[in-house]
Amino acid sequence: MNSRHLLAAFAAGLLTTTALPAFAQPYFNRIASFPVDLNTPEIGADVENSSEIIAATEDGMMLVYSNALVGGIGFVDITDPADPQPGGFVMLEGSPTSVTIIGEKALVTVDTTEDFTAPTGYLAIVDLESREVELECDLGGQPDAVARNADGSLIAISMENQRDEDLNDGVIPQLPGGNVTFFDVDAGVVDCDSMRVTDLSGLAEIAGEDAEPEFTDFNGRDELVVTLQENNHIVVLAGRTGEVISHFSAGAVDLENIDATEDGRLSFTESQPGRLREPDAVKWIDDDRFVIANEGDYEGGARGFTIFHKDGTMLYESGPSMEYIAAQLGHYPEARSDAKGVEPEGMEVASFGDDTFIFVNQERASLVAVYRDTGAEPEYVQSLPSGVGPEGAVAIPSRNLFVTANETDLSPDGLADSHVMIFELGAETPAYPQIMSDLDADGRLIGWAALSGLVADLETPGRLFAVNDSFFSMMPTIYTIDATATPARIVEATPITRDGATAEALDIEGIAHDGQGGFWLASEGRTDRDIPHALLRTNRDGEIIEEIAFPDALLAHEVRFGAEGVTMTGEGDAAIVWIAIQREWGDDPAGHVKLLAYTPATGEWGAVHYPLETTAEGAWNGLSEITAHGETIYLVERDNQIGSRAVLKALYSVPLSQLEPAPLGGGLPVVTKTLVRDFMPDLEALNGYVLDKVEGFAIDAAGEGWVVTDNDGVDDASGETNFFSIGMMN
Repeated sequence: MNSRHLLAAFAAGLLTTTALPAFAQPYFNRIASFPVDLNTPEIGADVENSSEIIAATEDGMMLVYSNALVGGIGFVDITDPADPQPGGFVMLEGSPTSVTIIGEKALVTVDTTEDFTAPTGYLAIVDLESREVELECDLGGQPDAVARNADGSLIAISMENQRDEDLNDGVIPQLPGGNVTFFDVDAGVVDCDSMRVTDLSGLAEIAGEDAEPEFTDFNGRDELVVTLQENNHIVVLAGRTGEVISHFSAGAVDLENIDATEDGRLSFTESQPGRLREPDAVKWIDDDRFVIANEGDYEGGARGFTIFHKDGTMLYESGPSMEYIAAQLGHYPEARSDAKGVEPEGMEVASFGDDTFIFVNQERASLVAVYRDTGAEPEYVQSLPSGVGPEGAVAIPSRNLFVTANETDLSPDGLADSHVMIFELGAETPAYPQIMSDLDADGRLIGWAALSGLVADLETPGRLFAVNDSFFSMMPTIYTIDATATPARIVEATPITRDGATAEALDIEGIAHDGQGGFWLASEGRTDRDIPHALLRTNRDGEIIEEIAFPDALLAHEVRFGAEGVTMTGEGDAAIVWIAIQREWGDDPAGHVKLLAYTPATGEWGAVHYPLETTAEGAWNGLSEITAHGETIYLVERDNQIGSRAVLKALYSVPLSQLEPAPLGGGLPVVTKTLVRDFMPDLEALNGYVLDKVEGFAIDAAGEGWVVTDNDGVDDASGETNFFSIGMMN
């Protein structure tokens, strides 16, 4: 079977698994999200926060996460996991790198290195009740991860003594090399004098003298597995003695049918032969098998996960399969195509009842892929949406919970905060995704993201068309959606072309029927990026057959935020194309935006003014969609805020009778609007944070209203796409 057929067969299997699960067993659904800045309000919103490695107390009622950016550990009270509460913060001297819990103590590794050639760090023992640092053990180097054994009598710390990536382009070796350090523990009390060091130099083929251990994990026999990420090597040690039981190269993968070029398009047609795995996280599945997350860091990254026997026998390799899943879910990070793709990094393995699950965090796709262990090839179960940059993960089987720590904090730029997210096992169906893609007619994967405008098929209920925006500058596309499926399915992708080639210099934000079997498209201009403001008409095959520039009388007052939606009223010579302008331009009074009117039969332009809601401090409000239905025009109005800062995401109506356009350049009539639906409860329904960009709205042939959000192409965003019905429209 050739590589293209392999891709089609694999993707078809994913579609079957996602749509019709083979196991009539419960799923994980997110029940809560906790923004970690609630634990550190005193540092201010303009300071980066983080949650990285996370652990749970032995009773499962409290979470503890490391926060290297602020310099301490945070606590989250999950007595009620659906309503997590801030549990406080303990400052430490240095940058915490990892945390584990034994009894009533949190054991935290802390990096205090100031000079890469002389790394330093310590182990802090923090009492969970008093929140006091009771003991510090000097580690004699820079720690990365800490692991505990099953009975809490032994810990191991991977002492990475990491390289200076700015020195000689980060090429290794850069001494000193790393090691694994062990301590004995009694009732959570670490005996600093019991420190034992296992030297790992001379084992790896790549820069063997500079071992850089990354993650560790104990099995039930007190055997420790250690990844040496930059060395592309794996070591298994006897925990009690530190003796090397086995060691072997992590090996390489021939990656086929991947997207390996950052070029503004999703095209899974490239390859990377001999790609080193360079594993990050590692977890035992049982006493003989473990699984690694092949993130890459130095010269590799195989984009998937691998299961090994501890003797070095490879038992399973996922290849790029997780990337295909991410692409189907709209989560593939095209901006990372030339690097490490979805970047599998953190990992957890845990047994819930009779099932053992493997959880693989994908840092750049902001997903967690969940697999069921079968003893052979693992079975894909679902993918969980997990904020931005999932790093740490911890399972709490006694409470049917799984938790992620999402390290990325974009709040200083007005974007998403770092969050801890909580998932519960028990749902009959997965709540996410709400929309995904099928294969196209040729059996190829349909990659998608950044959906903006939406319009309904005129005859078939539940059939919709969407467009993507300028994030995919080299693949402007019209997507056909079957909203009757659960989740909704993107079943076809039609490229938008000009003179037989991909249409460039477009930022498509709106789509409407043109009354002749084709579409009107609204392109939002950015003259600073050579993207003109324009109205386009295509045939059903996506070929541009007419381009209409905005008039000079309008462009004289241009600002960045332009066309965000398009619709058409009337027929024949009476047809008018209406374009929603997102924000005020230079000639608009404050709080009023234009609804542009273009009459194709005459070429005339006009407009009315739409009154925006009052803007909250530090935010702006604007329009992001316009839809005509019957005697009503519907408009999506939103602020530019996300998460707890979001206030306005709503649908308003304007009577069509009020849309009497006046010529540009003079006073414009102001329409009146009525609130139809507050979208905030809809956007909170998946128990994440409120997404910013509600950008598509359509009413299908049966009169049902549909809404979609723009996920910004998974760039500085979680990649989540909300797609939902608001029921029948009166």
